[in-house]
This record gives sequence, structure tokens and C-alpha cells, in this order.
Amino acid sequence: MSRILAVDDDQDILEVLQLILEDSGYQVETLSDGHQLFDKINKEHPDLILMDIMLNGLDGRDLCKNVKLNNKTQSIPVIMISASHNVSDVLKQECAPDDFLAKPFDISMLLNKIQRQLAA
Repeated sequence: MSRILAVDDDQDILEVLQLILEDSGYQVETLSDGHQLFDKINKEHPDLILMDIMLNGLDGRDLCKNVKLNNKTQSIPVIMISASHNVSDVLKQECAPDDFLAKPFDISMLLNKIQRQLAA
């Protein structure tokens, strides 16, 4: 069973993501504070990270960059989620995420993107 770490400062979104993903057969851990990202990664060893761009004073793009620059975590696929950012801008950044999903998102599109990244 693949492990997914969902990172968002909106508890309602985390609950919806957890419900959808667990219903689809994934083991899900959630995190609402991006400051604890690497502690959670080291504890849970996720196979994939779903992360919002706007994280209560933190920029998820910076956290993604830190994940991709770290030798221990760089192979973990990261899918960024945002309601306020442009897909092309996010995917062009240095140490870009592996994929991007705009809010509000279609559940089947979310699951397809996750399956594609886990299969890669």
C-alpha cells in the first residue's frame, strides 16, 4: 500500500484528501504545518507528497525545492496543489514539483496524477 503525505494548512481540505485517498486504497498521513515537513517525512517515509503552495506563512514551492535538493528525499514525487498559482509558472521553477493540480480539483484527475507519479 502506497503512503501519501498530504500537506495543507486547511484542515477541511486535509480531511477531504484523506477520505478520498484512503477510499482509493492509499495509506494517508496529513500535516498542517509545513515547518514539520522533514520530521514527518523522516517518520512516515511517504511514497508521494501532495502539497499546497500557500502554507500559512510558508511557500510550498520553497519546501518542494528543499525536498528536491535533499539527497534523502529528492526521489519522492511531489504534486503541488493551488487555487491561486499558474501551472506553467510552478512547473518551470528550479527544483520543480513532479506535477501540479489546480484547486478545485477533479477527484479522478487527482487519482490519475497520483497513480502516474507512483508508477514512474
